Amino acid sequence: MAVIETGATLHEAHRDNHTHRDVNGGWLRPAVFGAMDGLVSNLALMTGVAGGEVSHRTVVLTGLAGLAAGAFSMAAGEYTSVASQRELVEAELDVERRELRKHPKDEERELAELYRSRGVEPGLAREVARQLSADPEQALEIHAREELGIDPGDLPSPGVAAVSSFGSFALGAMLPVLPYLLGASALWPAVLLALLGLFACGAVVARVTARTWWYGGLRQLALGGAAAGVTYALGGLIGSAVG
Repeated sequence: MAVIETGATLHEAHRDNHTHRDVNGGWLRPAVFGAMDGLVSNLALMTGVAGGEVSHRTVVLTGLAGLAAGAFSMAAGEYTSVASQRELVEAELDVERRELRKHPKDEERELAELYRSRGVEPGLAREVARQLSADPEQALEIHAREELGIDPGDLPSPGVAAVSSFGSFALGAMLPVLPYLLGASALWPAVLLALLGLFACGAVVARVTARTWWYGGLRQLALGGAAAGVTYALGGLIGSAVG
């Protein structure tokens, strides 16, 4: 029978099974979204143009233009979005910081009441709140976690989000263009490579999020393939109408 150790040493099984992924970083969401968006949007754009029976050169120029425009748009959008969110959080932290400076006892009582409402014995709750409030920076961090649900030391970076979005979108959008740049003159190599990329992206994301890899890959493959098929059909209809 395994003996569970007490005190400062954690049980080995608990320690091994209690390591969590970093879920607060600012890179994963924009990187994944950028790669998927780059693949799907540029593939759909190129198949839509190709469906109109235009020249090989036009399809390549369309793909490259879609890559550049989409990558810069994604980077600018992510930077603005994350920067705005960070500024809002920092403004709220400033409010909390002022309250801790002006009304430290009220904030201490507020923290004690919070712990008491969670089942801590009133005397112990007051003592814990008093000790935690002794350090202003520690008090700010605790109030931010408890009241705002954020960690002041782990705010997302607008720069990281922008660079991740730009690079991942460009990488994803390059896949359907690559066969043309390597000499292909038909659409099907671009579609095949893009669909393989969609499956791989879906599978990787599923592995990161501890989901079934093949389901994630097939789901993304189906969504991207449907988008490409619909835009190809629309391109053919529009091309026939204006031709």
